[in-house]
Amino acid sequence: MTTARTAIRALIVDDEPAARDAIRSLLAGDADIHIVGECADGRTALRAIASTAPELLFLDVQMPEMDGFTMLRQLDPARLPVVVFVTAFDQYALRAFDVHAADYLLKPFDDDRFRDAVSRAKQSVRAGQLGRLSEELRALLDGVAPTAPTARTAAGPYLKRLVIKSGGRVTLLNVRDIDWIEAEGDYVKIHVAKVWHLLRETMKRLEAQFDPARFVRIHRSTIVNVERIKELQPYFRGEYVVILQDGKSLKLSRGYKEHLESVLGRKF
Repeated sequence: MTTARTAIRALIVDDEPAARDAIRSLLAGDADIHIVGECADGRTALRAIASTAPELLFLDVQMPEMDGFTMLRQLDPARLPVVVFVTAFDQYALRAFDVHAADYLLKPFDDDRFRDAVSRAKQSVRAGQLGRLSEELRALLDGVAPTAPTARTAAGPYLKRLVIKSGGRVTLLNVRDIDWIEAEGDYVKIHVAKVWHLLRETMKRLEAQFDPARFVRIHRSTIVNVERIKELQPYFRGEYVVILQDGKSLKLSRGYKEHLESVLGRKF
């Protein structure tokens, strides 16, 4: 006689109602999954996790006030569920995939991709791999957006590529090809040769993911690839102008001068 398996408890966390609706609809016919709740923000999700103890978590990375990574850091490492990241921010998704800490769904995802992610997640839960996956997920969390660039040394490799979506096209961008980056409201403008790309990200978070020996903040709104620097010219009251190989001039603020000096290995 075959004993029926207990359905896997799943929690959906996403601040976009349409995304929650899509996940709920796709799970509707899956007898192996029991949805124990839906949450629109990290704080509500923490309470739901405490009360429902889900084994599987569909988690949006970018949410207001508390993002998905920050939320996961609040949980007991020994009790982390299997996580399927849901994100429109590709560098996070790629990083999760690269370290095999969890699966991911890149918005907008199709039905087949969703089924593949759910199938792998169910296998992980059924195989009793929560402990191992929890350790890998903690390693991922420790390596994402550290508070200081130096914290990255022990956490893992720096970001090597960005994936940028625009107008339906996806661009894979090698970080080493970036010339410089400037703040643009809620976005950053990434300059590569004669073109630029917009990415919805903060300067602080992006800087924390880059190798500090290669990318240096020279102004509160400017990060530069030091390998693209051709010369520095005195400007005014201790400030300098950074001249790139392509002739582009960027202002070096006095507050960032010492940092650039330490990377270049000499004072000026």
